[in-house]
Amino acid sequence: MSGPNTSYDPVEVAALDPSALDAAVEAALAAAAAAATLEELKAARGAHQGDRSPLALANREIGALPPSARAEAGKRVGEARGRVGRAFAARQADLEAERDARILVEEAVDVTLPTGRRPLGRRHPVELMSQRIADLFVGLGWEVVEGPEIEAEWFNFDALNFDADHPARQMQDTFYVDPPQGGLVLRTHTSPVQARTLLERGVPVYVAAIGRVFRTDELDATHMPAFHQVEGLAVDEGITMAHLKGTLDRLAAELFGEGITTRLRPSYFPFTEPSAEMDLRCFVCRGEDPQCRACKGTGWIEWGGCGMVNRNVLTACGVDPERYTGFAFGMGVDRALMFRTGASDMRDMIEGDVRFDAQFGMEV
Repeated sequence: MSGPNTSYDPVEVAALDPSALDAAVEAALAAAAAAATLEELKAARGAHQGDRSPLALANREIGALPPSARAEAGKRVGEARGRVGRAFAARQADLEAERDARILVEEAVDVTLPTGRRPLGRRHPVELMSQRIADLFVGLGWEVVEGPEIEAEWFNFDALNFDADHPARQMQDTFYVDPPQGGLVLRTHTSPVQARTLLERGVPVYVAAIGRVFRTDELDATHMPAFHQVEGLAVDEGITMAHLKGTLDRLAAELFGEGITTRLRPSYFPFTEPSAEMDLRCFVCRGEDPQCRACKGTGWIEWGGCGMVNRNVLTACGVDPERYTGFAFGMGVDRALMFRTGASDMRDMIEGDVRFDAQFGMEV
């Protein structure tokens, strides 16, 4: 049985040859000195200190040597790797110092310059929501129209099939412009735009009216005496309730995201027949808090009314109800903003607190 190979010369291993180690060290030192940026230094370090570098490969050969030869070979490789490591560390310190000095010059800020103490004005969140809704209708191929806020009583009530003794005409529900018998009101909905559009343009018509309306509602978390509505009107041949449902579902999905929970409840409006209320699941409590002030414990928040345009309205506006049908709906823009932003109180929208406006009104 033969003994250990005590005469094995580590110099015969190419990777451990002193000249090879010196050449690897010189190449590494030159690469470190030539690096002009931290990125270049990182690449050079990988080439000369990485797992596949000549010094790393030489270090692996030590384990294959006889015990008597490992100490001398290890010392030689260790000194070589130490020189390279110190060179790279020193070059990195120099490059970082140069970078820091350059940043101080390039990103210097003159703190003595005067600044504007008044923040720039921005559009109100309700206006931004109105514009977003208008863009949605334009994308559907509809046209956005406008109407006056001080409206003739005929357009606000008579043309929309409100009887002369309808409760909505009373002063406890409607703001009348002085003198009360003058026939002018602050419009209670954007529906008068329906009548104006049909009279001015005829049919077919696909329009949306967005604007401010006024009612004598008590100010609370979900009601305001002056608020914003979007009114949609489509009159054409063959229009059905299915078209209405599809349009409302598309509008809700675009505003609040796919999968939004909606429902239609049978209701009554003089200007539509049949009529329905559209509700959205309460965004605050999700129907789980009986004390929720947003939905008053019902789990649903009313978004607006809708239905098929009443035949009397079509007739009053000069449209043949035997040939044309249509649907109309009116939704609250302010409530849409509540759903999109999570705001739980409409009063925040009108109190003028810049913290609310800055949170939701920073778009340009």
